[in-house]
Amino acid sequence: MIYRFEDFELDSAKFELRRSGTPVAAEPQVLSLLLLLAANSDRMVSKDEIVETIWDGRAISDSALSSRIKSARRLLDDDGKAQRLIRTIHGRGFRFATPPDVQPVALPVVVQVAEAPADAEPPPLPAPDKPSIAVLPFRLVGVAGDYAALADALPHDLITSLSRLRWLFVIARGSTFRFRQSDPDLASVRAALGVDYCLSGAVEIVGSRMGVSVELADTRTGGVIWSERYDGNLGNVHDVREQIAAHVMSELDVQIPLHEAGHARLVATEQLDAWSAYHLGLTHMFRFTRQDNEQATSLFDRALSLDPHFARAHAGASFTRFQNAFLRYTPDADAEIAAARAAAERAMAHDPLDPFCNLVMGRTHWIEQDLEGSHSWLDRAVQLNPNYAQAVYLRALTQTLIGDGQAADPDVGLALRLSPLDPLRYAMLSTRALLLMMQGKYEDATAWAEQGVRTPGAHVHIALIAAAAQKMAQNEAAAERWMAYARQRDPNISAETFLHAFPFSDPAQRTRITEVLKALGV
Repeated sequence: MIYRFEDFELDSAKFELRRSGTPVAAEPQVLSLLLLLAANSDRMVSKDEIVETIWDGRAISDSALSSRIKSARRLLDDDGKAQRLIRTIHGRGFRFATPPDVQPVALPVVVQVAEAPADAEPPPLPAPDKPSIAVLPFRLVGVAGDYAALADALPHDLITSLSRLRWLFVIARGSTFRFRQSDPDLASVRAALGVDYCLSGAVEIVGSRMGVSVELADTRTGGVIWSERYDGNLGNVHDVREQIAAHVMSELDVQIPLHEAGHARLVATEQLDAWSAYHLGLTHMFRFTRQDNEQATSLFDRALSLDPHFARAHAGASFTRFQNAFLRYTPDADAEIAAARAAAERAMAHDPLDPFCNLVMGRTHWIEQDLEGSHSWLDRAVQLNPNYAQAVYLRALTQTLIGDGQAADPDVGLALRLSPLDPLRYAMLSTRALLLMMQGKYEDATAWAEQGVRTPGAHVHIALIAAAAQKMAQNEAAAERWMAYARQRDPNISAETFLHAFPFSDPAQRTRITEVLKALGV
C-alpha cells in the first residue's frame, strides 16, 4: 500500500517515506509509527495500541513514545503546536488529522491509498522464501602487516557459521566479496544481491591490539538493527576470531527473527504469509502467558496452512504444545504431550538437520520423563549448531536433572555468554540456581535464583525455584515471600506439577527437592 498526503508518499511495501518522490531517511520505529497512524487515519490510535504494535507490548516510558511522535512530526514538517498532520488526543492517543481538524491556513490532509506503480526496471532477483543476508568483506583500518587477511578471514568465518542456520538464506562468499574494492551503500547491496540484511564491519589494528566493529542493517529501510565492537590481543587472534564468530552468530539468531516479527506486525493478520506468521508466532511464544501461547499456536497453524512443509512452523507448534503441558495451561496434559511429539516428528521429517527441530524433539522426550532420550536430541541440536544458546541451556538443565553437574556447569555459562539477551535467559539463570542447589551451595544458588525470577518472562516454576533456594539457605522470610508470589501466580501449584515439569531422575536429588517443597507447604 502507498498512503499519499500533501507531497508525501508512505510506502508500506518498501517501508519507505518519500517527499516529492525522494526517499526521506527515517528510523524504522518512526516509519512503523507513521504507517500505523496512516492505516488508521479514520480513527484515534490509543497509546496502548501504539506500544503493543511498535514495541511488542514491552513497558516503555512516556518520554520514549513522545520522542517517536516528535521524530515523526519532524519528518513531516509538523510540530506539537501546529499538529497539522499528527494530532494529539490528550491522555488517550494520536491520529492523523482529517480535513475537519485542519486549520484554514493549512493544506487539506487527505490520506489516499493507492497500489504501488509498476516497476519499469528489470525484474528483481527472485526472493528466497526466508530472510536473506550478505556478509561483506570488512574494511581494514591501520597498518595491519601480517594480519591484513583478517578483513577477509572474519567475514568468511561468519558466512560459514551463518550457513548452518537453516532458516537463513546466506549469499555465498563469491558474490559478496565482489564488493571488496568498493564502499557500497545498502541500496546497492540490495539491488545487486536481493538480500534483506547486510552484515558489514571493520578491523582496526593498533600495535599489538585489534578491534573489530560489526553492524547488522536492514537493506529495505537502511536502519541499523544491531552493532557491537570486540577487542583483543593479536597474540590470541585465533581465539578472538572464534569468539567473534560465535557471538555474532548467536546475536543474529535472535535479532533477525525479532526484526522479522516487527515487520510482520505491520501486516493485517489475514494477509500474513507463512514466514511472517511464523515469526510473529515466535514473539508470542516467548512471552510465556496462556493467552500469548494460544496466539502463537494460532499463528503457527496459519503458517502451516499456507506451507504444510514448513519445518520450523511444525517445531513452533510443538513448542507451544509442550508449553501447554509444562505450565498446565490446559487440563489434558497428556493430549498436549502427544500433540507436541507429533508436531516435533513432523518437523524432523521435513528438516532433520534443523537445530530447532531437534530441540523440540528433545523437549518432548523431557516432558515424557525420558531424560536420557532428551539429552541425546539436545546434544544433536548443539552439534548441528554449537552456538545455539537455547539448546546448550536445555542440555545443561537435562544434565542437572540427571545429576551430571560436572557437564552441566560449563553449558550454563556458555549459554549465558552466547545469548545475553535471550528470551529464555530467566531459565538459564534458574538452571544455574538448580545446579548449585543440588551441589549444596545454597547461598550461591539464591543469588542466581533471584536473578532468574526477576528476569522478564519468568513463569511460576521459576518463582518456586527461588523459594526453594531461599528455604535451603535458611532465609525464611525470602522463602515465604517467593512462595506467596508463586501462589499468587498459580493458586493450584503443587509438588506434583513441579516434578512433572522438572523430572529429576537422580533419586537423591529428587528426594532433596521433594523435601524442601514439602517444607514450603507445597
